[in-house]
Amino acid sequence: MVNTSDFIKRIDQILKFYDLSASAFADTIGVQRSSISHLLAGRNKPSLEFVLKVVSSFPDVDLYWLLFGKGSFPKKIKTASPIVEKKEQMAAGNEVMADANPRSQAIDKIIIFYADGSFKSYTEKGG
Repeated sequence: MVNTSDFIKRIDQILKFYDLSASAFADTIGVQRSSISHLLAGRNKPSLEFVLKVVSSFPDVDLYWLLFGKGSFPKKIKTASPIVEKKEQMAAGNEVMADANPRSQAIDKIIIFYADGSFKSYTEKGG
């Protein structure tokens, strides 16, 4: 059985982690704002539908942690920014490409394409 007061504390942790108000949280998971208000006040118990909406809306929330406090929150550590993750993915992709091409990795030409259809081409001179 879910301990309602502990469940409410975990909901509060989620709100603080994502810096959400109760009404923004309700909008995010797709429930009425009054449902969150009644739940946080202890008047209502969480329904299975409510729990599933929280878990599906917030991938860092583990079902067993939310229900029973077992496990950890967040599931994975938040990175500094999505840009850092993208750079790491690109670097990993470049390593794979470098391994696949046994020829020299010297850059011959760089071409930058702009949104208006124009471009600039840079070629190393001299050498």
